[in-house]
Amino acid sequence: MENPRLIKLFEFLENNPKDSFVLYAIATEYNAKGDVENALKFYQKTTENDPDYLGTYYHLGKLYEKLGQNELASTTYENGISLAIRKKDMHALSELRGAYNSLCGLDDEYD
Repeated sequence: MENPRLIKLFEFLENNPKDSFVLYAIATEYNAKGDVENALKFYQKTTENDPDYLGTYYHLGKLYEKLGQNELASTTYENGISLAIRKKDMHALSELRGAYNSLCGLDDEYD
């Protein structure tokens, strides 16, 4: 592993293996370098360890879409939408609804 950010993130993870931000950051680093398998593994681990870590749902849903797993993407967006409503996070809610509507072919409905 030559990515210095990943090396540092894994050092952080050693100290706190369930740190949601670190798990999410590792997934995002893998996703950025096109390592879909590891990105998926760490996004999933983030939602398993901390279902309230809202930022993961959008990116995990997008990754599922990229893999053609639209049912999982839909479920992920729906779970994120419910969480965003509970947390009253309107920005995340808007992004998740937009992604969900696009997946369902509803993105042009109000144009």
